[in-house]
Amino acid sequence: MYNKKAYGLGSVRSVIRELFEYGKQRAAEYGADKVFDFSLGNPSVPPPAAVEEAIIDFVKSTEPVALHGYTSAQGDQGVRKAVAEYINERFGTTFTADCIYMTCGAAAALTIALGAVVTPEIDEVIAVAPYFPEYKVFAEAAGAAFKVLPISKKDFQIDSEALKKMLTPKTAAIILNSPNNPSGVVYNDECLKEVSRVLGSYAKEIGHPIYIIADEPYRELVYGGIVPGYIPNFYKDSIVCYSYSKLLSLPGERIGYIAVNPEAADAKEIYLAVMGAGRALGYVCAPSLMQYVVGRCLRLKPDLEAYEKNRELIYGGLSKIGYECVPPDGAFYLFVKVPGGDAEAFSEKAKEYGVLVVPGDGFGAEGYVRLSYCVAYETIKNALPHFESLYEDFTRKCAH
Repeated sequence: MYNKKAYGLGSVRSVIRELFEYGKQRAAEYGADKVFDFSLGNPSVPPPAAVEEAIIDFVKSTEPVALHGYTSAQGDQGVRKAVAEYINERFGTTFTADCIYMTCGAAAALTIALGAVVTPEIDEVIAVAPYFPEYKVFAEAAGAAFKVLPISKKDFQIDSEALKKMLTPKTAAIILNSPNNPSGVVYNDECLKEVSRVLGSYAKEIGHPIYIIADEPYRELVYGGIVPGYIPNFYKDSIVCYSYSKLLSLPGERIGYIAVNPEAADAKEIYLAVMGAGRALGYVCAPSLMQYVVGRCLRLKPDLEAYEKNRELIYGGLSKIGYECVPPDGAFYLFVKVPGGDAEAFSEKAKEYGVLVVPGDGFGAEGYVRLSYCVAYETIKNALPHFESLYEDFTRKCAH
């Protein structure tokens, strides 16, 4: 016998991963220059030199058993203290080391945070479309019913009135992702204030907190002087899930943290629940070496020049062709409206032109496709003629 639910998750891979594997196969068959893969959000900018220097320094200067041994389950005390102080420095908050729990990236942070606040088979978790597809997997694994707030505004900001109608006494949490994957949209301060007002008011009415779980792997990847609002400064009952994957171009190293807002009504209990959920999920501790490395590299900033150039080229190029694109203020994704509205058909047709794009259906946004523009500049440049031919072909097909 086996777990049929787990079998279902394992036997059907995510569309993103399927496209990525398909792209590798096509590149091997026909040459990498014949495939324009915009499927996976894998940073194309190398890690800052200081990261490599820190790794080498720790390996050379630290006794191996200490360097590679266990830390405390919640993470090294010194690293957690440094993370808390850096957050306070940036956002005027009051975090301490005992609000920070080091994790194996944002995915682990989200699964642990959900495990900490969800009562299985009773609670509901809300995601805002468009959303990262794994949210559904994570929420349901925690035992929650998964609900989606549909896109209701052209600028993809959150409709607080629609959210209000979706809340029930079973609502445990809402996941907010800004800058957003897949749209690149950054929720503005007015939006965050309204969401906080609605949640706070309803929480008082039902007599228990509704948590905002802020998924923030793209916080540092913003353009045009935009500064994403920091959720704990808007809403007390909040938990931040952070990752260094995009900031430091370290997606494969799996390092991040959970920050429990010390202003939350039951902050100490939530932190202990985070520790308990991590224990139950088998997270002994985050990778020791990478904890020390990020503890030293907290003040590094990403090199956005390549992403900014790519953003300008792909957004401008596709808009000129005739595609309707959501203006991306952050992350490295472009969300494109499909002519005729059939994203699955468009994605399949795009393969004929060597172009790989992800249908938006799995993101809760039918009629859109996601492009990851964290690729080589030449890839975008060379792909634009193919996008133009694809547009002409597909729109002609839709007209018939």
